[in-house]
Amino acid sequence: ARVKLRRVRDTQNLRRLEKEIHEVVREMKSAISEKKFERAVYLREREIELREDLERMTRITEDDGILEVTGGDIEAVISSWTGIPAASLQSAEAEKLMHMEETLRRRVVGQDRAISAISRAIRRSRLGVSNPQRPVGSFIFLGPSGVGKTEVARRLAEFLFGSDKSLVRFDMSEYMEKHAVSKLIGSPPGYVGHEEGGQLTERVRRHPYSLV
Repeated sequence: ARVKLRRVRDTQNLRRLEKEIHEVVREMKSAISEKKFERAVYLREREIELREDLERMTRITEDDGILEVTGGDIEAVISSWTGIPAASLQSAEAEKLMHMEETLRRRVVGQDRAISAISRAIRRSRLGVSNPQRPVGSFIFLGPSGVGKTEVARRLAEFLFGSDKSLVRFDMSEYMEKHAVSKLIGSPPGYVGHEEGGQLTERVRRHPYSLV
């Protein structure tokens, strides 16, 4: 379906160009009849450009006459079904992981030891030597304000999942009371709001590939 849709878009572009050429020719004839020769010359040049575009696009479409499903198509479809970022499905991820420290250090300055520890844990998980039933990694970042704790988390989310929007952030000062835990994981059975889920559980359920 994805490949067919791409072919449909190509056909639509061809029709759009043909329609535009028809309109330009009509305007050019009108300009000639009204003795607007400068306008007619401009429209003639525009017609030539459009016909060249049409010929080029027709040639490409004919070359693609055999429908071919590429690895990228498969990755994109699986990603849309499962929510797994396409980058995680690509063999190029191994090369990306090899240079993880280098990539993160370009964005975060002065936290080399922390970045190295995080990178080792991520690689262990990706290589399948960690428990698949547990999170990829659990890290505690300590330090005063401004040293890069949040920035490391944001850049790690971007590295792993393609966007820093994959960072799910909670201000734990809002959950200091005992009853506040229900806001995170939902109310227990029999209590009001049990079926609604908690802020943490719902966000992870909708976006399982996230950094919390």
